[in-house]
Amino acid sequence: MEESPDPPFEQTYKNLFNNITPQKNFPELSAVEECELPLIDLSRLNLGEIERRACKKQIAMASREWGFFQVINHGISREILEKMRGEQVKLFKKPFHEKMNYKDLNFSAGSYRWGTPSATCLKQLSWSEAFHVSLSDVYPHCPIYPQVFGIMPHTDSDFITVLHQDHIGGLQLVKDGKWFAVKPNPEALIINIGDLFQAWSNNVYKSVEHRVVANPLNERFSTAYFFCPSYDTVIQSGDVPCVYRSFSFGEYRKQVQEDVKIFGHKIGLPRKVKTKMIIVGDLLTGEPRSWAKVVENVGVWPIVGPTA
Repeated sequence: MEESPDPPFEQTYKNLFNNITPQKNFPELSAVEECELPLIDLSRLNLGEIERRACKKQIAMASREWGFFQVINHGISREILEKMRGEQVKLFKKPFHEKMNYKDLNFSAGSYRWGTPSATCLKQLSWSEAFHVSLSDVYPHCPIYPQVFGIMPHTDSDFITVLHQDHIGGLQLVKDGKWFAVKPNPEALIINIGDLFQAWSNNVYKSVEHRVVANPLNERFSTAYFFCPSYDTVIQSGDVPCVYRSFSFGEYRKQVQEDVKIFGHKIGLPRKVKTKMIIVGDLLTGEPRSWAKVVENVGVWPIVGPTA
């Protein structure tokens, strides 16, 4: 019998499947409106000063208002993108045990990852697998959709992310407190602002919460490049007053990893705000439910934190 290429999600995480709740508890996944991200033509950067300035202004506006945008005429041909996708499909179609011990491309140990080892419930489980080389992702079809995400809601812990996704879709983001599904565009690359850029810009540009929804019928492929500095790089805004205290990328990455181990999800930038932060938890379980900012002579109000 031919071995399946899919990771053994249900076998490995069988304890999490014992408490599957009715589908009615996940109405937000099926009720998400589709949107088209701001579309920016990068060829305008080469059309003279007026066009170049207008293009930069468009990028800045999209980064402030959406935290996401897509670019065309980016210099990478459709042929190259399709060839990359074909090689990606060939790699992920290999039997699971081969991917676990894959040596053909001299990937470093631990490059292949799948699922969420720290998950304590289904909403913390990511139904996906990836080679972290840049990052090549596949989201196998999910028989228990919508009980799990392809990737949990999160913000990216980098400066910017460059993403190419296939025609299946599934990427969703938050705008004005509401989830939107991003309409796939095979010609475009998707760019999104990361946490480091938000901190460096003193909250001018937004690192927006996003997720990938699992698909019950089709697998989804994507390739992402995360632009990160060296671990000792200090992230600090020159603005006064500054929202965040300065921190190194290494310090930030370590804190994110520790929070994921303890809480099952990332806390992120709220830990770096200069005003005092407190974590408001469930008195019975100890599970953090929200973050609150305490500001002198103003009071306390909740901050919605990312869940991955």
